[in-house]
Amino acid sequence: MSDQDSKTVALEEPQLFGHPKGLFYLFFAELWERFSFYGMRALLTLYMVEKIFAAIAERDAATAVVYASYGSLVYASTVIGGQISDKILGMRSSIFLGGILMALGHFVLAVENDIAFFLALALIVVGNGFFKPNISTFVGALYKDGDVRKDSGFTIFYMGINIGGMVAPFLCGLLAIKYGYHYGFGLAGIGMMAGLIFFWSGIKKNVFGDKGMPPSQEVYNKKIIGVPQKTLIPIIAFLSAPGIAWLLASWQDNFVSGIFKFIGVAVLVYLAYIIFNLKTNEARKKLVMAVLITFFMTLFWGFHELSGSVITLFASRNVDLDGIMTAAQTNGLNSMFIILLAIPISLLWGYLSKRKLNPRTPYKFGLGLLFAGLSFYILSISGASADENGMVPFYYLFAMYFIISIGELFMSPVGLSKITDLSPKNIVAFMMGVWFLSSAFAFQIVGFISKQLAIESTDGNVGGLQTLAVYTDGFSLIAKYALGAGLIVLIFSPLMKKLMGKVH
Repeated sequence: MSDQDSKTVALEEPQLFGHPKGLFYLFFAELWERFSFYGMRALLTLYMVEKIFAAIAERDAATAVVYASYGSLVYASTVIGGQISDKILGMRSSIFLGGILMALGHFVLAVENDIAFFLALALIVVGNGFFKPNISTFVGALYKDGDVRKDSGFTIFYMGINIGGMVAPFLCGLLAIKYGYHYGFGLAGIGMMAGLIFFWSGIKKNVFGDKGMPPSQEVYNKKIIGVPQKTLIPIIAFLSAPGIAWLLASWQDNFVSGIFKFIGVAVLVYLAYIIFNLKTNEARKKLVMAVLITFFMTLFWGFHELSGSVITLFASRNVDLDGIMTAAQTNGLNSMFIILLAIPISLLWGYLSKRKLNPRTPYKFGLGLLFAGLSFYILSISGASADENGMVPFYYLFAMYFIISIGELFMSPVGLSKITDLSPKNIVAFMMGVWFLSSAFAFQIVGFISKQLAIESTDGNVGGLQTLAVYTDGFSLIAKYALGAGLIVLIFSPLMKKLMGKVH
């Protein structure tokens, strides 16, 4: 589409700042949804350690298993929710269903009861599966193929994600420390309701036109056991929550880990089958590279997502935060740095491209893993500056988040587009599902590491010199693995460039 064509389209649609007006309704809906999600996540580990599992010595280990299982299921659910939306519900109905389930989950979290806690997590898991994949897809649906405004539209949308991710930990964390965790969870629920209200107002004002409707009204209204699918799916979604809650509550058996091991093996076997049966050597090479990119991204997220678990506990027990912020609020630092660094790094790639120096994807991924390793190395040496109480200066944590955010910007924005470029057209949807699953498997890495660094104690004030060496030694080991992975990727980047062919 030419610039002139884009201007013609612009005149035909409701516009705001040169973009479809619907973009800004989706921007605020996603901002508030991420506010609710990250506000709750900032409190989750601390709440489990201090309240849910406070009476047992293995409270850190139990928290690690539940947090990892919850994170894995949250991201895996997007694969199922996306498929149901594509085939039956459409994006509008899916977003509403997901938003209602998530809001309900956040409000149930505000109830002081162990059974309610696991049920709340289950509702958020199911709700996220319907909401998350569809609102991002909805943004793309607002633009026609080839519209030059699409990239900048997604940039605006993703800024909303990070604004929500930055502000939520500070506000929910503040309420939690002043009035109790349940007030923080309640605020997260209010945020989710605000997002739904923005989305609903956009529909009432018809800013989305005919976008996001069910793919087929016949399928949408088709009756199964006498109930239309549009009604049956929400019923099944609600009824699935108790089963998921049971899985999460069975942390001692860790059924979720077993499920993901089976899924991982099945996906790898199926990918090997697809690669073997591809007709051209070039297609095989590209798909192998798509699998490698997904693996590297899984590894990076496995280290990065420790921010909501081990790093939050480290901040609570071993970082001098007095007068600066709470441990929960430190979860907002990553989104803050993403907002500050996204444009400069984007400009850097543009500057290097003009001089034909923009590194190919494998080099960016290798550098991203090196930044992750460096960030954990910073934490590992913080013990040398600890005071007599085993508390380290805040600037170590601040520097860690700054460096790992750079690594994220080197990897995450380019990974998704490369999956679509490298995958054969007939399995792009499947590979996108595998890409979403990579985040689910990353949480299994989080769970494994968190269990290794678990502190056995029923002391609510455990920390300082009792925990410092456990964390710094663990961070040192993580740094070595991340730096080693980054170096391996950089060493083999020339070979991986050949696998990618003409894809940059």
